[in-house]
Amino acid sequence: MTAPAAPRIGDPERGTLDKAADENFPVAPFFLPRAWRDDLMAVYGFARLVDDIGDGDLAPGGADARLLGVSATAAEDRLALLDAFEADLRRVFDGTPRHPLLCRLQPTVRRRSLGPEPFLGLIAANRQDQLVTRYETYDDLLAYCELSANPVGRLVLAVTGAATPERIRRSDAICTALQIVEHLQDVSEDLGRDRVYLPAADMKRFHVKESDLAMNTAGASVRALVAFEAQRARDLLNEGAPLVGSVHGRLRLLLAGFVAGGSAAIKAIAAAGYDVLPGPPKPGRLRLLREVGVTLRGEG
Repeated sequence: MTAPAAPRIGDPERGTLDKAADENFPVAPFFLPRAWRDDLMAVYGFARLVDDIGDGDLAPGGADARLLGVSATAAEDRLALLDAFEADLRRVFDGTPRHPLLCRLQPTVRRRSLGPEPFLGLIAANRQDQLVTRYETYDDLLAYCELSANPVGRLVLAVTGAATPERIRRSDAICTALQIVEHLQDVSEDLGRDRVYLPAADMKRFHVKESDLAMNTAGASVRALVAFEAQRARDLLNEGAPLVGSVHGRLRLLLAGFVAGGSAAIKAIAAAGYDVLPGPPKPGRLRLLREVGVTLRGEG
């Protein structure tokens, strides 16, 4: 199968891939071999599109729904779109998919001998988002991250030929940490979608009510809760960080970028006094580069 033609400005594929620049970590940086970059961007395109379906953030006009064979009347039904997307994903493995991002993914799947499980996990996470909007315990949240975040790291290891059981375990810790950090950055945005990823048991412990999360700035209780969850994310990053030292060359730099992105974001949250309600605290490029150096030196 030949690679799909370069997308035109305004195409669903281009708009989805353009979001890579907004992530906390580099998706497919320039220093990687071209084949890795192409395959990682194909995986990213899948992950970004399924998140956009689940969040209702598809480009206006309904192009993605049409590509997936979803009628105009069902184009706003996220579960129907996810079902259609899963059906198209299965064509990646045994047929010809319809959506250009899945056409782009198919050569990667074949070249890297990828199975459907991590892709299905990401779809399952977005289905869960339509049905579950609150998490009672931290363990419940970890189970969600097993679907929503950990498959991405496993795919990165598979694409780069570095997957081993121990590396997968470390990668899962890093990916869960990155997911928790993203939830902390996006408390206000998530609440606007009627989702709360702060565990209810922790909110009760810190005497935080949902109405407190709707304020323009965080009070002391909310800040204490965010600091507590940020420390959990930091502990997970530290647990996963030895993954970086287990590989060499450009892959080591890529994985250091993932860990550094999470660490820099946590430090940005701390620098904001753990007040995440005015908007997502984001690290600057210089802070990110510093964290990459720290991670590569193994200083934590």
